[in-house]
Amino acid sequence: MRIAAIDIGTNSVHMLIVRVREDLSFEVVDREKAMVRLGAGGLGGRELTNDAMTAALQALTKFARLAESHGVDQILAGATSATREARNGGEFLSRIARTTGIQARVISGTEEARLIHLAAVYGVDVGSGRAVVIDIGGGSVEITLGTGTTVQLARSFKLGAIRLTERFVTSEPLARRDERRLEAHITREVRRHLSQITAAGFDRVIGTSGTILSLGALAGAAGARRGRTSDLRHLRVGAKPLHRLRRQLVGTRLEERLAMPGMDPRRADLIVAGSVLLDTLLQMLGASDLTLCDLALREGMILDYVRTHRQHIAHIDQIPDVRRRSTLELAERCNYVEPHARQVARLSLALFDQSRAVHGLTDRERELLEFAALMHDIGVHISYPRHHRHSQYLIENGDLRGFEPDEITVMGLVARYHRRGTPKAAHPEYAGLSGPLRRTVRVLAAILRLAENLDRSHSQVIQGLELADAGELYHLRVQTVADAELEIWAAHRYSGPLERVLGKSIRLETISTGEPPIVNTEFTRRK
Repeated sequence: MRIAAIDIGTNSVHMLIVRVREDLSFEVVDREKAMVRLGAGGLGGRELTNDAMTAALQALTKFARLAESHGVDQILAGATSATREARNGGEFLSRIARTTGIQARVISGTEEARLIHLAAVYGVDVGSGRAVVIDIGGGSVEITLGTGTTVQLARSFKLGAIRLTERFVTSEPLARRDERRLEAHITREVRRHLSQITAAGFDRVIGTSGTILSLGALAGAAGARRGRTSDLRHLRVGAKPLHRLRRQLVGTRLEERLAMPGMDPRRADLIVAGSVLLDTLLQMLGASDLTLCDLALREGMILDYVRTHRQHIAHIDQIPDVRRRSTLELAERCNYVEPHARQVARLSLALFDQSRAVHGLTDRERELLEFAALMHDIGVHISYPRHHRHSQYLIENGDLRGFEPDEITVMGLVARYHRRGTPKAAHPEYAGLSGPLRRTVRVLAAILRLAENLDRSHSQVIQGLELADAGELYHLRVQTVADAELEIWAAHRYSGPLERVLGKSIRLETISTGEPPIVNTEFTRRK
């Protein structure tokens, strides 16, 4: 299975694409990010700006195409601080869905903290100990305490790098008075939470996110000169070098920071507030060092999904085709009778293949017939009377993936007409189709109707069949493994639509396995 996780953050939009292995670990297939500054000027309950939303939508449109090119089975998208605080956050999520098809959801601060902790302890081995995890985003900072399996304390604070920069960084270099105000604000906000953490005790502090990784690089960690995030992974950076870095950064102007080795130019304007925040937190915790981790929210989203969808992932690995998998998932949700459904599908395909010279339909229609056959009885999940109508409704509203709208309509109608009524111009869904699609429905429904009745007892007594053109009529030779009297009776009653498609009557010959023909029945073609 392939999963894409998208983090719609205050500063950046990130996407990670992974392949889930059989042991439920994952490997990265691709990753992409865009610095869109979604929260710039839009925090504190204000509206997201149109420019910021447009930039984010452009990035997400590219992400959706990239995910599709990788054959992604599931897209997880979470929006954080900027979106959850904005007055027009809901409108923004609707625009994402309309523009890209991505169904993003707002993640609460506490949930964001939990998912980040999940990722951090997956990436950094904490053994049997406890770890503090700090993630500095654009709009918020998440601070957790927990083990490798549980989260004991988790909080999100409105102390992100963009938010603090807009409020406190009013001069270049940062004025000493503003630095004191900034530090005092951070201390007031987190004091109680950090007191609980220190009282409980911890073994190490883990730092995630772009801001912390950038500070780790600037503090002299390996790989900083080469700018490779992977070289920073799992490395410990001392609290003292980070404190010295803070002292250096607050005394610089933007152009001086841009010239510093290892500086990410996209974060140069936010790094001052970020350094004050990180240094203050480490001092309050009394931490001697910080372990860098390049896993964060998006990895946490993937891990959480994998842990809660084990059966679904196994199903996907067994059935990689999204259309077939989606069909079977809907059938299973509706408690379909699998042996009967598969028998009807098998017989339907045999009739389709052996009458292809007459109806002239393609493999595309053959596949739709198979899927409609698998789902033809799912309406029984609602009630048996009119279950053919219920089947149509469920197919049309069952969130089938990978199909075009007209394909879903065709499958719904084919299932509807498997039982009693036949296609009529008075039926709006049927009348609304193009001429070729109406013919497809008539042919497929006729085949499905006969196949359904060739398993009327739901006992799968028909082992095989052969349809042969005998001039004035068709011979349908049916091989049986048990008494098929009910199937013969039902097939005789409901063969009319297929006889009209073929233009001839059908004569049935049933053959018991290893025995000569035992029954000859001619079906009268309905005019």
